[in-house]
Amino acid sequence: MSPVRLRTLLSTLVALVAPAALPAGSPGQQVPDTTFVPREIVSPWLRGEGPVLLLDEAHHNFHTVAGRYAAFARLASRTGFRVRPGRAPFTDSLLSGVRVLVIANALNAVNENGNWAAPNPSAFTPDEIAAVRRFVERGGGLLLVADHMPFGGAVEALGAAMGLQWLNGFAMDSARQGLFTATRASGLATHAVTTGVRPADRIDSLRIFTGSALRLLEPGEPLIALPPGMRVLMPDSAWAFSGRTQSVDGRGWLMGAARKVGRGRVVALGEAAMLSAQRQGPRQRPMGFNDPTAPQNAQFAFNVMRWLSGEFDAPASRR
Repeated sequence: MSPVRLRTLLSTLVALVAPAALPAGSPGQQVPDTTFVPREIVSPWLRGEGPVLLLDEAHHNFHTVAGRYAAFARLASRTGFRVRPGRAPFTDSLLSGVRVLVIANALNAVNENGNWAAPNPSAFTPDEIAAVRRFVERGGGLLLVADHMPFGGAVEALGAAMGLQWLNGFAMDSARQGLFTATRASGLATHAVTTGVRPADRIDSLRIFTGSALRLLEPGEPLIALPPGMRVLMPDSAWAFSGRTQSVDGRGWLMGAARKVGRGRVVALGEAAMLSAQRQGPRQRPMGFNDPTAPQNAQFAFNVMRWLSGEFDAPASRR
């Protein structure tokens, strides 16, 4: 065989084998499910007449309006939110007129393009963190989503400003599996977000697709607790586990929490795919709203957005 043909054959083999060698959840394995259409969800707003929702895209975000959070953005739009991509650093001016700010898997520039080894510095400047804090204190709603490493490290400083502690790791069981279902009997707390306004809004089951862990440093309410037996693995590089990988006992740690800050509200989630509809891996497995084991995840996402908007507090005649 000629050297040219040999190189061509080797290149083809690498292209075929490499995707299968990637760990589940790695950057190259997750793509948006552009065919997914969420079921109809009853909303108090007509399309285009609800609050402004800004989805951050200015911080090397792994999830964006047209990318891996396309289904989330479509859900928000279908239920009346006026969805805007946020493509500039956080300032008082940028956040003026916004009711709900969504930050999903932000990164510092040093960790973009799949460079997920430590260190994982803050995705936000001190001035941006101060602007977000003022936004919430004045009555805004913040949905802060930070997945497994490196995303926990990127939001550590912003989370602390919101009364939260994030672990920059992977919440997994003894078999190093991070998928679990939170139910009323196991991990899913009773809160306005999980009960909703009408019986049809109630959340009894929520599918989680491998994330990190967080906890409340200031008064607030748990939404999702880690199941018994889970630990938070803290590798030096994402998905690179060994017998020497350090870990933290998962008892007392959360996958979701809610709290009020000033006149505003914060929901923190340690896993991002639960609010998406993606396809994962060579076999294009569903992950998120489109997963058959996650029938209530989309309703949960809407409940979160609605609670953050303050609309749950509206008089019953307006609901």
